[in-house]
Amino acid sequence: MLLPLLAAFQLASTLPPPASPSRSTYHGRQNQLVVPVASASADARASIDGRLDEPAWSTASLLTGFSAYQPVDQRPADDSTEVLVWYSPTAIHFGIRAFETHGQVRATLAERDRIAADDNVEIHLDTYVERRRAFVFIVNPLGVQADGTKNEAGGFIPGANVFPGQTDLSSDFIWESKGRVTEWGYEVEIRIPFSSLRYPAAREQQWGIQIDRRVQHSGYEQTWTPARRGAASFIAQAGRLTGLAGLRHGQIVELNPEVTNTVTGTPCCAPTQRDWSYDASPQLGGNVRWGMGSNFILNGTIKPDFSQVEADAAQIAADQRFALFYAEKRPFFVEGAEQFNVPNTLVYTRRIVQPDAAVKFTGKIARTDIALLSAVDDRQTTSDGTRPLVDIVRLRRDFGAQSTAGFVYSERVSGARENRVAGLDTRMVFGGMYFAQFQAVASNSREGGVTRTGPLWDAVVDRTGRNFGFHYSIIGVHPDFRADNGFVPRTGYVQPSVANRLTLFGARGSLFERYTVFFQSSAIFRYHDFFSARSLLEDKFSPRNEITFRGGWTFAVTPTIASYAFDPGAYAAVRAGTVAAPVAFVPSDRITTLTSSMSLSTPQFRRFSASVGANMGNDVDFNETSRVRRFDYNAALDLRPTERLRINATYVTTSFTRRSDDVRTLSTRIPRVKLEYQVARPVFLRIIAQYTADEREAMRNPRTGQPLLVATNAGFQPSAARTINSLRADWLFSYRPTPGTVFFAGYGSSLAEPDPLAFDRLRRTGDSFFLKASYLLRTSGRIAP
Repeated sequence: MLLPLLAAFQLASTLPPPASPSRSTYHGRQNQLVVPVASASADARASIDGRLDEPAWSTASLLTGFSAYQPVDQRPADDSTEVLVWYSPTAIHFGIRAFETHGQVRATLAERDRIAADDNVEIHLDTYVERRRAFVFIVNPLGVQADGTKNEAGGFIPGANVFPGQTDLSSDFIWESKGRVTEWGYEVEIRIPFSSLRYPAAREQQWGIQIDRRVQHSGYEQTWTPARRGAASFIAQAGRLTGLAGLRHGQIVELNPEVTNTVTGTPCCAPTQRDWSYDASPQLGGNVRWGMGSNFILNGTIKPDFSQVEADAAQIAADQRFALFYAEKRPFFVEGAEQFNVPNTLVYTRRIVQPDAAVKFTGKIARTDIALLSAVDDRQTTSDGTRPLVDIVRLRRDFGAQSTAGFVYSERVSGARENRVAGLDTRMVFGGMYFAQFQAVASNSREGGVTRTGPLWDAVVDRTGRNFGFHYSIIGVHPDFRADNGFVPRTGYVQPSVANRLTLFGARGSLFERYTVFFQSSAIFRYHDFFSARSLLEDKFSPRNEITFRGGWTFAVTPTIASYAFDPGAYAAVRAGTVAAPVAFVPSDRITTLTSSMSLSTPQFRRFSASVGANMGNDVDFNETSRVRRFDYNAALDLRPTERLRINATYVTTSFTRRSDDVRTLSTRIPRVKLEYQVARPVFLRIIAQYTADEREAMRNPRTGQPLLVATNAGFQPSAARTINSLRADWLFSYRPTPGTVFFAGYGSSLAEPDPLAFDRLRRTGDSFFLKASYLLRTSGRIAP
């Protein structure tokens, strides 16, 4: 009899305490979605230790009754989750109890914003009740943080490399969290100061709230409100926090001085490599951030450090007609990036290369978002050595329940060139699952005494249904349209496109969980040909098939048929004939291609996850307009051998083989390995090694087989073969106790060798040492009423 009693006592000691009789409970599946938040007195305290045992938690409001959202919605969640919430005059507190009876809790001691592979819980706060934008606070079972914003207002967000509806993790807010794994799951305690949020200047607040839990062993996503995948908006399906009164935000001023030093080495006497020269570039700069009450933020920077702590992962430019896009990573620009969000990426802050000074103002007046940015860029970005002045204005007005109308003005002005862009856009949400988006923009550019103007226009209609959806769009970009502060990789075309989606769901507990097919078709016309009803330049059709299996396995296969004609005007820098007598290059006639791609991804296992993909078939080499056999391959492996160690390995390759003579004209292989060791929550070590093996044969005329000529400073010369075999290795030590207070120390080395991936005759071609130290000083001024 004694043993059963001891076992019962031990079990009871590991369970969370029962709900207090005085606690108010709000059950999501019972549509109890309006939550009067429990308040505590000004002297209430809660130690952030991962244990919900302080008196304030006993009367906190309780959110429970979660529903499944991914991969299948409209079902009760398999796992039980409880979220407690209360507030004091200076902060809002959340306590999470996530029960786990089906598998092991996945948790690691990770760097900030690197917890996507762990079990985690997201708290979404729509403080303006806009129903299209929310602050997002994410914690894993150990309390490691990720944070950012979710924006559904339309347009690609270049600061974060995310699309509408995805969470932008580039912002770093100041808040506290700590968690622990228990016998029944995990428990996390969170404190979010009101000074880290933006909200209306009103005596009593109402905020939208959603809780989103991700369970890694099953691959499931669960929400507090019964959110539907077929709705046009995820944020609009949130619940509501009410009764928030007497909040103290204050006038917050943050000073962030920083000092950096980069020492770069270059070989003096290549190829012997005996003597090297090193140049040091010390720099003192800093940032200031003024939180002007709860509604506005003014940022300024002088001589900012925009060094990349982590180098951009290399990309393969198989179609070299277009520039590659790299996401913004610089702290001054990524904060508030969603307020500069414009359809078609007309604001791309990486065009501001190295400003001496910049200032940014963001805020909201009533239902109007205001975002202003001004910077003086480096004189090396202009041909005449003058410093370009950059100004960007973005205004966006809410109307209706979720619709917006926006205005953008952008200019980049120097002595050598002037570019100005102005435009309007609107996004209208209606019927619960439909939205329409329209944009009209014009640019004016002056260079060398010549002025050019041109429009950009865009229209989208979308239906986001559970089983059936569509996305119809058309965009036109005039040949003379330019956006010097944006990312517009192609001009002089009109592209209509049609996409229809059909989704089928499996029965609960079955092997098959979801099947989706996208029927996508698009065409590209030269801009003036479209209005003259002339033949199209390119067309493409592909049915993309995606299958999700129980446990989180995913498989996709996409056959694509396309045809391409070639605009002779795009090959003005290419000639046929000889150096002595070059003649105009005549591209190939229309080419029809057929390729197939497929991919397979594993679930997030406790110690690893992986994915592979391939693309193969008959394609086209746009450099010389020839028919080629194409083969692409990619693979990724994420290993987590211990709670502190992460290893990420990727490999991408592409190759073209000319069909007329079986010569491999292009071969690119890029293996990359990143190793991170988290010493403690604020301290980590990182090593990145990336090898680029790139070979390109000289271009040949597909009609005659003769070498092609390309434009150079010495006139038209035969195109030359290209070979690059380079290895880049970077080491970094990072100490970052809070956002803004950091110490980085790093070393990077570049090496080259004659043969690809041989690793036997590597020689060092350059290296650099990097140090950065910054400290965040945060003061609170007069308390706002």
